[in-house]
Amino acid sequence: MKKITNRTVLLFLLAVSVLTACKKDFLNTIPLDQVQASETWKDPALAEAFINGIYSGIGQGGFRGSGEEMLAAFSDEAIFTHQGRGINTVNEGILNPSNPGLISTPTEWAFLYNNIRRANIAMQSLPAATIDKALRERLEGETRFLRAFFYHQLLRYHGGVPLITKSYNLNEDYTVARNTYAEVSNFIITQVDTAITLLKGKTRVRGRASDLAALALKSRQLLYDASDLHDMTTAKAKSTVIAAFQKPELLGFVSGDRRARWIAARDAAKAVLDAAGSGYKTNLSAPVSFEEGRKNYLSISMGGGSKHPDADPAVASTNELLFIRTFTLERVEDGMRIGLQNGPNGYNNWAGNTPIQQLVDDYEMMDGTRFDWNKPEHKADPYENRDPRFYATILYDGAPWKPRGRAEDPANEIQTGTYFVGNTKIVGLDTRQGPIENWNGSFTGYYIRKFIDPDPTIRDNTSPQVIPWPFFRYTEAMFNYAESLIELGEDAEARNWLNRIRFRAGMPAITEAGEALKQRFRNEKRIEMAYEEMRFHDTRRWMIAAETLGRKVKYIDIVGTLKPGATAPTPYRKDKTKFNYTYTPVENNTLENRAWSDKMYYRPLTLGETQRNTGLTQNPGF
Repeated sequence: MKKITNRTVLLFLLAVSVLTACKKDFLNTIPLDQVQASETWKDPALAEAFINGIYSGIGQGGFRGSGEEMLAAFSDEAIFTHQGRGINTVNEGILNPSNPGLISTPTEWAFLYNNIRRANIAMQSLPAATIDKALRERLEGETRFLRAFFYHQLLRYHGGVPLITKSYNLNEDYTVARNTYAEVSNFIITQVDTAITLLKGKTRVRGRASDLAALALKSRQLLYDASDLHDMTTAKAKSTVIAAFQKPELLGFVSGDRRARWIAARDAAKAVLDAAGSGYKTNLSAPVSFEEGRKNYLSISMGGGSKHPDADPAVASTNELLFIRTFTLERVEDGMRIGLQNGPNGYNNWAGNTPIQQLVDDYEMMDGTRFDWNKPEHKADPYENRDPRFYATILYDGAPWKPRGRAEDPANEIQTGTYFVGNTKIVGLDTRQGPIENWNGSFTGYYIRKFIDPDPTIRDNTSPQVIPWPFFRYTEAMFNYAESLIELGEDAEARNWLNRIRFRAGMPAITEAGEALKQRFRNEKRIEMAYEEMRFHDTRRWMIAAETLGRKVKYIDIVGTLKPGATAPTPYRKDKTKFNYTYTPVENNTLENRAWSDKMYYRPLTLGETQRNTGLTQNPGF
């Protein structure tokens, strides 16, 4: 047996001491790649990083669901090419709480409340944050704006929702009833008013909330408040579904002076216009030329992000874009693939959301008269002499586009028709019968051009773009102001602001008054704000969805036939001197059999949400 000495005992105790110390250090399980919540609000960079994370709640701009679908496909702007996404479930009116169809991530109930929770955590933590006062004010202003924006999204898709202003912990009672529409709207206005105060005088940074962005959100919210859908006297008169709903206060104002709400909307819109000063070329007194109008509209849609010579980068230095989603090549996202997701299949793109004929028909002629298929000259050449914005928004048969890099099309033109040279049939490269990814071809005969960078060095199917997405722009405030003026009977001033928009686009002044002016205004907004997520909401709040969104979709059928005695260009290219072209609008229900039901004014609360929170009241019609 080995003899135990004092030296042995001493060495044993020393070893135990060392091991104990190591063990205590081992049990210190603070992860080295994470930051404790208590430390976040002690460091300016960490506090700002937390607020930056809340910005993810605004989404990537324009995209829904998996990233390819746009809100335009839920309206009479476009139709979605690829079946099985649940868009038809909504557009055919067969949605219900168990099968709500495609729900967009940026407007999904749980997604928005998750981001509201993050904003609530920030609001609870910022008062005690050990950071510079100016930074604290800016971060609080941005947080209040973002939280108000999330509630604005919930309100316009669902009506009144639970107002949650604290962060819940585990094992709390999560049962909570919906607040009224008025309560949620008032909360939004209160939040943006405070945000305006906190952000006023702070440096405005592209992509971040500012006092101008907060003013713009206030303007939009007050405009919605005054609209038909949210005035319960009007809404009930227009819809039996809403009239039968037992809790109309969830959908709008059940009392109060509607004229006062229009005045508030007018004044809020004017506040945006005054604070911003002007947008991009919004102070013109006469129409610009056709070519300048086209370039102006292209420049706005590029947001200063394109290197194409037709796109003016100066847009980015104006107050036209009040709040945008910016992109960088350092991180490629769905919002940078709009060309791939919507461009022509003949360029190896996906044709996700294609314009429908009803939108194309609503673009005026250059002289300001309406396009009319019953006029022989219009029917013979429907893409000639139209509003300059048409050419910067829609890709149509024969439209010039980017280098295709294929021998079949050295002219680099869109081909969405069928062309005959004697008995020889030539199928357009950008059709569903063409030789290039025909399963991705457009059903409608059109493709989106707006928001797709025309820079010829960007090949859309392989290269991302950095065009920003506009959530709020100065021109929207101009429309908000004009609409409020029309509702208040101030037609002359409304025409003045509408004509500023038209002059920039190269279009002549409008002269209507009364109901005719209202209808002209609605079409003008439809054209100017196409694909900017306005139409879906406008047709609902105006309560005209039955005659707009409920229409069967129309496509265009194009046939070109070589003229007798003419020599066909080889390879084919569009040539009106050698081919006779016919254009036939066709009603087609291949993808969707669209129908309107008044329950579609609001999205249903999903079965999962009402099961988790039994205090929720379902929306009318569901």
